[in-house]
Amino acid sequence: MRISLPFSKARKQSAARTPGSSKLRRKETLTFWAFIGPNLLLFAVFTFWPLVASGSWSFVRWDLISPTKTWVGLGNYRKMLDDPVFWKVVRNTLWVGASALVIRTPLALVLAVLLNRRLPGSQVFRAIIFSPRFTNKIAMAMVWAWIFDGQFGLLRAPLDLLGLTSPDWLLDTTWALPAVIIVLTWSGLGYAMVIFLSGLQSIPPVLYEAAKVDGASEWVLFSRITMPMISPTTFFVMITSVIGALKVFAIPNILTDGGPLWSSATYLLYLYDNAFNWFKVGYGSALAVVLFLFILLITFVQNRLSKRWVHYN
Repeated sequence: MRISLPFSKARKQSAARTPGSSKLRRKETLTFWAFIGPNLLLFAVFTFWPLVASGSWSFVRWDLISPTKTWVGLGNYRKMLDDPVFWKVVRNTLWVGASALVIRTPLALVLAVLLNRRLPGSQVFRAIIFSPRFTNKIAMAMVWAWIFDGQFGLLRAPLDLLGLTSPDWLLDTTWALPAVIIVLTWSGLGYAMVIFLSGLQSIPPVLYEAAKVDGASEWVLFSRITMPMISPTTFFVMITSVIGALKVFAIPNILTDGGPLWSSATYLLYLYDNAFNWFKVGYGSALAVVLFLFILLITFVQNRLSKRWVHYN
């Protein structure tokens, strides 16, 4: 049996009858929408509507100029299966994504561990390594294009000293994609390093001190304390690195424009060419939908696998 106390009932009635309570609630509601309204509007215009439009345009053939659209159903998606360039850019993009996980992430972690020791000059090295984050990608790609030049590039001198012949990095189908991966690794290294540094500095020093008292070696400290404690940070870096690698556009566009023979073209570059250079908006929209679903799948798989090795404090 439910018992209602008289004083609690009276308190509710008095609160309901408080002058200005409904006016205050209305003011808070208006304030809430005033803050969140512009963000929702921008999201609807620049994110939600393009997503819906791409999904609808992926079922038509349209050149972006004529007002008429021809319904083709799943024709654009079937075209991908027979498109050899599509499979080539998918392979290139997967290589870029793999390099972000296998090369950039471990290298960023090593640099973060070294710079976290507060050695003399560590602050300067942090700034130098992080500086590409603020560098214009077009200017960055143009400088690297000069470095990779097979005849006059800066990279040729050290190779000559080693007795090696400098390849035509950006004109060779074998070396064009590795050149793009080198630039992407260099440009994204600083951001991942700073994220790892923030994770390392959040580990309580008392854990290391207690382990050292017990005679733990440096490897034990790293494998049993550092890695488990920064596992959420590592997971974040892996997620953002993979998504960023799948959406790479500016650097390969300036360095090689996808050439030679699509050997360095990434998925987003091929999507852009179809939609805005060749005016195949329907096929480009289908490529965008597939990319969205693939990123969604990769993120879902990584989230599922993270439950086995990510430890939240």
